[in-house]
Amino acid sequence: MPVERLLPTPEAEDLLSLVTEISRDELKPRAAAGEENEEFPRDLFALMGKSGLLGLPYPEQWGGAEQPYEVYLQALEEIAAAWMSVGVGLSVHTMSCYALAHYGSEEQQNKWLPDMLGGSLLGAYALSETQAGSDAAALTTRARLSGDEYVVRGAKAWITHAGVADFYTTMVRTSDDSGRGISCLLVDSSTPGLSAAPRERKMGLTGSPTAQMLFDDAHVPAERLIGGEGMGLKIALASLSSGRLGIAACAVGLAQAALDEAVAYAKGRTQFGRPIADFQGLEFLLADMAATVESARATYLDAARRRDRGMDFQRHSSIAKLVATDGAMKVTTDAVQVLGGAGYTRDFPVERYMREAKVPQIFEGTNQIQRMVIARSLKNA
Repeated sequence: MPVERLLPTPEAEDLLSLVTEISRDELKPRAAAGEENEEFPRDLFALMGKSGLLGLPYPEQWGGAEQPYEVYLQALEEIAAAWMSVGVGLSVHTMSCYALAHYGSEEQQNKWLPDMLGGSLLGAYALSETQAGSDAAALTTRARLSGDEYVVRGAKAWITHAGVADFYTTMVRTSDDSGRGISCLLVDSSTPGLSAAPRERKMGLTGSPTAQMLFDDAHVPAERLIGGEGMGLKIALASLSSGRLGIAACAVGLAQAALDEAVAYAKGRTQFGRPIADFQGLEFLLADMAATVESARATYLDAARRRDRGMDFQRHSSIAKLVATDGAMKVTTDAVQVLGGAGYTRDFPVERYMREAKVPQIFEGTNQIQRMVIARSLKNA
């Protein structure tokens, strides 16, 4: 069923109508086959770029739509409900643009942001490493300044859009000073010495390529340093605070899609001469699923509105990510239960939704890390 949204402007309403149309007509019909065949739909990202959806929260002066986060996230939710891999990809691209948009020089912004936001370039975010996931300050990929270039050696792990992105917002070590020795480079995909490892074999989001990115003495021009040496960890953490809201919105979209499938099936499936939706056991299950979806949506919107007003939102972002992704895991699991044996087959999308719901609990900071962030915020208040 269509989600009733409280949007701030008529412009936002028109935007969501466009997003709903693209999601319904272009994304959803291709999702099942795309995931089955592990095909990355680059053409759909180009379409979204032409439609102005790859730069929604960024300023118009660089080709963005200058929409508040509460609008951007609801658009993202609609996209994820149609095809989760595309929703996550849009969220990752938006986060990949964050460093340049917020910490780049005016010259850097004018040079690269228009193509990044206009849809001709697709981004990836390269922070994690095999031994540096939750502990981002432990990263070891090294960048050594040589003349007017950084020579980068190391490997980044679990990179969404690995091998298909046009640029990689990459955190590297420029000194041994722990977290203060990390810097941010905007690495072009054509950089000599940069390559992608074979794709990971994942349980879900198989339409989205994930792999290691390998830096074998990759030569990156020094002009691609964002924010100055030593600013990388600050940039990374700020990017993640906003990126977690994107994942929360994607998780809500996925949960909404699962709820819709479960309701439709329960209304159409009869047992003992009645639709199974009329049995109290299913009624209560569906009611709990709906309550979970609505609560998670309200939680991410509250965090987004705080962000839009310039308020501190880090704890609220972690809460939104935690609530929405745990909720999506529960709702998609319950959707399989509603469909029974049919839900366990690939004839219905809920088994795919359940597989896709797992990784949002892990990336952009595991939900265990979110609990740590929330608890520390409470203790330091």
